[in-house]
Amino acid sequence: MFALPLGDGAELRPLEPWQAEEFLAHIDRARDDVDPWIPWASRSTDLDSARATLQRYADMNAAGTGRIAGIWLDGTLVGGTMLFGMDAESGNGEIGVWLEPAGQGRGLVTRACRAMLDWAFGERGLSRVQWVTRPDNVRSLSVAARLGMTREGVLRESFPYRGRRYDSEFWSVLAREWATA
Repeated sequence: MFALPLGDGAELRPLEPWQAEEFLAHIDRARDDVDPWIPWASRSTDLDSARATLQRYADMNAAGTGRIAGIWLDGTLVGGTMLFGMDAESGNGEIGVWLEPAGQGRGLVTRACRAMLDWAFGERGLSRVQWVTRPDNVRSLSVAARLGMTREGVLRESFPYRGRRYDSEFWSVLAREWATA
């Protein structure tokens, strides 16, 4: 109903708890590619946990602190983008993305992020949106650069994953930079 065309047979639209079955099927296809980067991928393993993941974002949306949107390619959910940690008072938020292999190499994540950032700055009035990824996530770093974000630095061993600690690389874009991009 509320779909934003991304081109090439793709669209961005809200991802809601009633879509948990479709979301779970997608995460099952994407898990190996997504799990190292998106913490909820390893926790969304059955219908109840998938619904709970989407419900957390629905609750954030209702509270004005986050939003999640899926990327559908030719009618199949292949990924998405989320904005979370939104704080109207400070004007800050964080954007994240995920994509299964079937959607990769088409620019879908970059286009979806542009739409989410337009909303964050234009509709929500945020001042700063950050992007956090591991330095070994080359695809993620490339998207941050394509979005015109600025690399701010690295927090060493700040991200625990499966018994090992990884660095986190921080990027951001400011509203005034986005407006002129």
